[in-house]
Amino acid sequence: MTIDAHPGRPRLDALLADLAIPVQIVEHPPVFTVEDVDATPHGLPGLDTKNLFLKDAKGQLFLVTMRSDRRADLKTLPALLGSKRLSFASADTLFASLGVLPGSVTPLALVNDTTHQVRFALDAALAESEHIACHPLVNTATISMRTADLLRLLAAVGVEPAILALD
Repeated sequence: MTIDAHPGRPRLDALLADLAIPVQIVEHPPVFTVEDVDATPHGLPGLDTKNLFLKDAKGQLFLVTMRSDRRADLKTLPALLGSKRLSFASADTLFASLGVLPGSVTPLALVNDTTHQVRFALDAALAESEHIACHPLVNTATISMRTADLLRLLAAVGVEPAILALD
């Protein structure tokens, strides 16, 4: 699937245009893990991301976006998110709520969460960075934008991130 073929891409493109958010995009072979990203340098400005799509015992969904070099600690993360216990949500739940497939998880997929089912948490190190690099709804490309612009885009669709100190 190319980035133009993703069904959510027209909405994302329209939001980027309406908000006058400049981006750089590089297409590349599919990447599924942080190791794949490291082996396929994109050359764009910004910190690369690691994205965890999680659920708690009550069914609350979370998207946690952190620096790609961070280790996710599922034992301490629940307390930071105000939850008791977290597990990875299923691929079906991911697609139903964010409209993306495993390996393509990105904070940009929150534009597809029109019913606001997913709570978003952003690593403070990313929130403080100048640029962020993530997938544009597919894992065959990387998009770079100013982090402030990502936050502005998310605010435009009603998403207020919890900023977490994950270091």
